[in-house]
Amino acid sequence: MTKKARKSSIIVAASSHDRNDADFLPLEGGSARKLPKEESSENKATVLYIGRIPHGFYEEEMEGFFKQFGTIKRLKISRNKKTGKSKHYGFIEFEYPEVAKIVAECMHNYLLFEHMLQVYLIPPERVHPKLWRGVDRRYKSVDFFQIERKRQNKERTLEEHRKLVQKILKRDQRRRKKIEAAGIDYECPEVVGANQPLSKKIKFDEWNVGVKPFLISLPTSLQVRDLLRRSKIVVGRPYVTRSQIIPSKYRDFHTTIFKSRAQSAPVPRPVPLSRLTDSFLDGTSSVYLEELQRAWEADPDSVDESWDNFFRNFVGQAATSPGISGQTIQESMRLLLFVRAYQVNGHMKAKLDPLGLEERQIPEDLNPELYGFTEADLDREFFLGVWRMSGFLSENRPVQTLRNILTRLEQAYCGSIGYEYMHIPDREKCNWLRDKIETPMPMVYNRERRQVMLDRLIWSTQFENFLATKWTTAKRFGLEGCETLIPGMKEMFDRSSDLGVESIVTGMSHRGRLNVLGNVVRKPLRQIFSEFSGGTKPVDEVGLYTGTGDVKYHLGTSYDRPTRGGKRIHLSLVANPSHLEAVDPVVVGKTRAKQYYSNDVDRTKNMAVLIHGDGSFAGQGVVYETLHLSALPNYTTGGTIHIVVNNQVAFTTDPSAGRSSQYCTDVAKALNAPIFHVNGDDLEAVVHVCELAAEWRQTFHSDVVVDIVCYRRFGHNEIDEPSFTQPKMYKVIRNHPSALEIYKKKLLESGQVTEEDIDAIQKKVNTILNQEFEASKDYVPQRRDWLSAYWAGFKSPEQLSRIRNTGVKPEILKNVGKAITTLPENFKPHRAVKKVYEQRAQMIETGEGIDWAVSEALAFATLLVEGNHVRLSGQDVERGTFSHRHSVIHDQETGEQYCPLDHVMMNQDEEMFTVSNSSLSEFGVLGFELGYSMENPNSLVLWEAQFGDFANGAQVIFDQFLSSGESKWLRQTGLVVLLPHGYDGQGPEHSSARLERFLQMSDDNPYVIPEMDPTLRKQIQECNWQVVNVTTPANYFHVLRRQIHREFRKPLIVMSPKNLLRHKDCKSNLSEFDDVQGHPGFDKQGTRFKRLIKDQNYHSDHEPGIRRLILCSGKVYYELDEERKKVNGSDVAICRVEQLCPFPYDLIQRELKRYPNAEIVWCQEEPMNMGAYSYIAPRLCTTMEALGRGNMGDVKYVGRAPSAATATGFYQFHVKEQTALVQKALQAEPIKTLITT
Repeated sequence: MTKKARKSSIIVAASSHDRNDADFLPLEGGSARKLPKEESSENKATVLYIGRIPHGFYEEEMEGFFKQFGTIKRLKISRNKKTGKSKHYGFIEFEYPEVAKIVAECMHNYLLFEHMLQVYLIPPERVHPKLWRGVDRRYKSVDFFQIERKRQNKERTLEEHRKLVQKILKRDQRRRKKIEAAGIDYECPEVVGANQPLSKKIKFDEWNVGVKPFLISLPTSLQVRDLLRRSKIVVGRPYVTRSQIIPSKYRDFHTTIFKSRAQSAPVPRPVPLSRLTDSFLDGTSSVYLEELQRAWEADPDSVDESWDNFFRNFVGQAATSPGISGQTIQESMRLLLFVRAYQVNGHMKAKLDPLGLEERQIPEDLNPELYGFTEADLDREFFLGVWRMSGFLSENRPVQTLRNILTRLEQAYCGSIGYEYMHIPDREKCNWLRDKIETPMPMVYNRERRQVMLDRLIWSTQFENFLATKWTTAKRFGLEGCETLIPGMKEMFDRSSDLGVESIVTGMSHRGRLNVLGNVVRKPLRQIFSEFSGGTKPVDEVGLYTGTGDVKYHLGTSYDRPTRGGKRIHLSLVANPSHLEAVDPVVVGKTRAKQYYSNDVDRTKNMAVLIHGDGSFAGQGVVYETLHLSALPNYTTGGTIHIVVNNQVAFTTDPSAGRSSQYCTDVAKALNAPIFHVNGDDLEAVVHVCELAAEWRQTFHSDVVVDIVCYRRFGHNEIDEPSFTQPKMYKVIRNHPSALEIYKKKLLESGQVTEEDIDAIQKKVNTILNQEFEASKDYVPQRRDWLSAYWAGFKSPEQLSRIRNTGVKPEILKNVGKAITTLPENFKPHRAVKKVYEQRAQMIETGEGIDWAVSEALAFATLLVEGNHVRLSGQDVERGTFSHRHSVIHDQETGEQYCPLDHVMMNQDEEMFTVSNSSLSEFGVLGFELGYSMENPNSLVLWEAQFGDFANGAQVIFDQFLSSGESKWLRQTGLVVLLPHGYDGQGPEHSSARLERFLQMSDDNPYVIPEMDPTLRKQIQECNWQVVNVTTPANYFHVLRRQIHREFRKPLIVMSPKNLLRHKDCKSNLSEFDDVQGHPGFDKQGTRFKRLIKDQNYHSDHEPGIRRLILCSGKVYYELDEERKKVNGSDVAICRVEQLCPFPYDLIQRELKRYPNAEIVWCQEEPMNMGAYSYIAPRLCTTMEALGRGNMGDVKYVGRAPSAATATGFYQFHVKEQTALVQKALQAEPIKTLITT
């Protein structure tokens, strides 16, 4: 077995346990959660394999690092037998297996000096008996220079010398030709000049390169390589001249690129950090460094120019600075490691908690003694500045004292701000942050800026005090304890505006929301005060629909706010429920829509800001779902700024009981987002990190987190007593000064502000607050203050709206039909997909047999032609869960993608039609699409669940937004939700979209028949949403187009089919899509969606001979119709209720009149306690009573018996149940029992 194979077998054996393997266990009162599998046997492994070990992390360093976990018995790094160089993997044995297991779990995928360690437990039976052989062996370095020197200095005859010179000249000519062939204009230095008399013995040490083109000794191949290296020539890598340094993205080295021959003069070259030492930072071994240094001391020209530069500077500093005379390179590198420790862990020493409740444990690696430094070294000077670094190490100060370095590190990383950014695997981003963080005075503000910040802090503080004085017992979820959030947000918005942002969409929960509404988004204060006193209807809507309303700390608003820089920025705060973090994806989706409609291609003009609580940011799964949308091509918004109001308690729960991580923000590290922790009592620090977050977002277009560590001065609400559960904390809070008091004291001590200045601002604010309070008593809102201009002209539920036809001209249908079924000539799709498109083209050509996928594509294409934006997303929607859509086709040879709906029109905008597979998320993605649909009504936005059963993963969006958003916040949306539904034997997780739940949330009255004017849409305007179960492609086409062709918007819930996608009878003709009078789709109202499809046997308006009228919905119709043909049930009529909500009372009455003697039956596939029965029965009864046809007892039920699960998991039992209910519905005898099985 080879060494690689043995190494691989160890890794495979050690990692054979699947870390993601888990069982699903039911939780009481909730969904299932994953628990780790119990290990089959007790762990006895003590040996670990450690791979991807960085350079310089050798036995001594490894032992020092890993002994913090426990006692180490043996340790070994695999090395080259001849050279002793590390092979970057090794083994370590601990005394106890428990310790080994902890190390494997903690250190696997641990980023150690930009190397991701791979750590695995090795089972005892897999440990090779000879593994520890040679564990104590110490390798002696080989002096290759001495060996080569001896070989080259041997005596040669003149003939031998002549042949060697010719060989060198030929090699040099080949190199010159290679450089010339590469197109590089470079004048190579001469290697050999005129022949001069030679001594008989040619010494290697006598040869001096570059002095004269004169051959005085024999140049070796090593010397030639060194000469060429110093001449900037590397074989196989064309360099021209040095001019520009381009940093590598992930490693601590750079690449030199040359521009022209004119710039080729030698200049000092910065030494790559990765080549300096045997530290963790990608260096080489200390043995090599020592040899290199000795070679340089013997002959400076014998080493690379960069090393020559380093040693010259190093020795020069040693000569001029007594403090570093005895310094070694290893000392310098240890100091660099010390600096890196502060950059990585300095935040753990920062003074973040304004209350100072617990003393933080300072990491050991922030102790200089760990790196061999003592107090005597504080005033020693250390050499740091040769290589290219960032932050204060990049300053032109190559020598600094240890005391100065420590002071700078403490100021940068251990003050009121703690920075977490070293987890970001991008060198450019880390360097950018280091330059921002390590500047000498990052937070120096002049008198004018400080007065502005003071003014904003006074507004924030006195607003809360004013509300507490006027409404002492009202719930307002105040911001006391984090008042600095308001000036921080304002400064962030001002800075964002300066950087090009024109619109900001904000989402937040209840904590501090009123303060943000009044002071940041500028909702009229009198309106806020009016809402505390009871509020009134908007004047332009008196007598019209005002909905149920919502509490004041859930409402939203929008405002065009002037900034400090003289610009105006549009701010909007999205209305939200009390379900924490539920608004996050809605805000992000709305922002993405704004970017589309404003043509913000680079995503710099529209930005999202989310304000979280510490408990919810760590605890709510939708936070993680939203974060993971941030970099997806069809969901990214170019970065979201997250602000965490971290009051260190979640209602009554301490952080130790609310999360497992050190910080509540640790979840954001999964996205490599920088995290800025800041003390909420330090106003200027809060302002600084808020501005820094805005700069980061506009520079790198990615998420960033600001964690404001503060406190909650009162309880969860103002009438709550927090001392019941946090007595220690609230004892400190009662005596703790406010942020305003702290900042006033700071400004007074600085002399920049006087007591009179502060009193003047406070009096001004109090005067305005009192004036607004008096005005609130007579205040009547004049408009809906958070509806965008796109919604102008759309009707509210109590404004009349006319019905519009949804048919399309035949020529348009033909043209778009050809466009969506034609593929490029040279495109090579999968042969099965090609066949599908050929069949679709045939459907369009003949106008017959249009299936579900084609009807959907026709609906999308015709809306695009009419200028509407169409967006479809969800899991696997590009192909379709059931492989029916194929909206994106893949070339089988090149992998290139083609979307026919992107080419319906000439020069069609790429994003006008968007179809995108989403992340494996329901809550986050549905919330995103909801927010997207709320921005502009002239768009068809659809979300499709993989199976309808999985929609309940987004139940919060359905309950709190879709079904009730218009009623609570007067916000309409036309979002379409496609939920595959139908019983076909796939078990309880793949059968039901829970139709009953959507119908239960419908708000139409089951005992009152509304006005059913056929030309108006008043019934549907007054209903909260629409629920349909469509059974024909043509009807699906019309219901999608109906969403756009009306003067209002309502959510549409579609129970979409599965087996009907290819059902032989589920077809439509193209004539049912057009608007030509006399065609099958055209009736008295034109061509439109049919809420009820009458029996297809062309019955007259009066059929007394029909003995039974079966009303059903969905795919069960086709099974009933097939059974009717088998039993020749011509005396049975079957009508399909396509629109369940709002209930089609008028059409049901029409059918009841048509069949006056018929027995009324409702037939469904679902169990009796599910499906539409509980919704249909009372409404059908109301309709029958209005016609004198009976009551509830006359409504017969055919379907499955009540059940806890939606469906059986046994296919044979499913077939038996389905057959029984269909036969029962068509039986000759009257139906007497309610339940079939």
